[in-house]
Amino acid sequence: MFQPYELFVGLRYTRAKRRNHFISFISLISMLGIALGVTALITVISVMNGFEKELRERILGAAAHATITYYDQPMQEWQMLAEKARTHPEVIGAAPYVEGQVMLVNADRVTGALIRGVLPDTEPQVSEVGDKMLAGQITDLKPGEFGILLGGDLAKFLNAKVGDKVTVISPEAGVTPVGILPRLKRFTVKGIFEIGMYEYDRNMAVMQADDASVLLRLNGGYTGVRLKLEDMFAARAVARDLAEQVGEDYWVTDWTLKHANFFQAVATEKTVMFVILTLIVAVAAFNIVSTLVMVVTDKQSDIAILRTLGSSPGSIMGIFLVQGAIIGVFGTVLGLLGGVALASNIDTVVPFIENLFGTHFL
Repeated sequence: MFQPYELFVGLRYTRAKRRNHFISFISLISMLGIALGVTALITVISVMNGFEKELRERILGAAAHATITYYDQPMQEWQMLAEKARTHPEVIGAAPYVEGQVMLVNADRVTGALIRGVLPDTEPQVSEVGDKMLAGQITDLKPGEFGILLGGDLAKFLNAKVGDKVTVISPEAGVTPVGILPRLKRFTVKGIFEIGMYEYDRNMAVMQADDASVLLRLNGGYTGVRLKLEDMFAARAVARDLAEQVGEDYWVTDWTLKHANFFQAVATEKTVMFVILTLIVAVAAFNIVSTLVMVVTDKQSDIAILRTLGSSPGSIMGIFLVQGAIIGVFGTVLGLLGGVALASNIDTVVPFIENLFGTHFL
């Protein structure tokens, strides 16, 4: 088959044994440098993408994709808002919630916590708390029984288990004959959950919405409505649409706003890592230039013959560019295969390295 002589000669030069073995060694090092750089780039970016995805799934396993709240008072008409929200094609779940800050006390253990009041029959539409139970069930929360579910780390700190009584202290003070006192209520631990995010497992407790409304003196009202979307990445557009639909008295937010700083930090870290590793690959690519300079010096007599036969300077350059391209392509392919293999087995490679050197990376 006909092929340009620049390609033919370039391929022959690449395969041929060289008089100067040092040049062959440098070519191999250049190829391995490209391969290692690409392997590192693919592995790190893959791990960062997986890390971001895992964080997003865990955070949104307890948080809502979007929320609708009233500006200055508890919400009474949550059913009407939920029905309006469900008319949007992206909304696949809606549930009311009550939220507030409290103190939890068990024996000599005291800690602050975020309580979330939910309706057990609608909460599975918007969160995965019911699927993350270590003990008990979310359906064990009954109105008027004042039961509570604790995050796994929160339960450990309080030294509480299912069936224990914990005291919940609300900042909503009440007026008594002896003065203003905080509101206290004893709750029975009905279950323990584990989301997989320390922020939630250490600081969140779940109770029945009516009980939470009584504790926080909301007169049967709710903090708002939480929504789950078909496509979480459409949350901002959906929030904008719902804000126009429900009116100016309500505030519609989405997860990209509530957790913006966190995900921006992850995105910035991923971008910086990409730039650094790309520079490493670029440095490895410069080794190819050094190799080609040495090859040109080694092939001066061959170049003189080709010039005598009528080859143009551009053709001569093309011959050596073919060599450089082959080194780069082979290095990139090796790096691609190595990166995919390493990223796919990172969960076994990291423990092996930790055991080999007797250290832990995290």
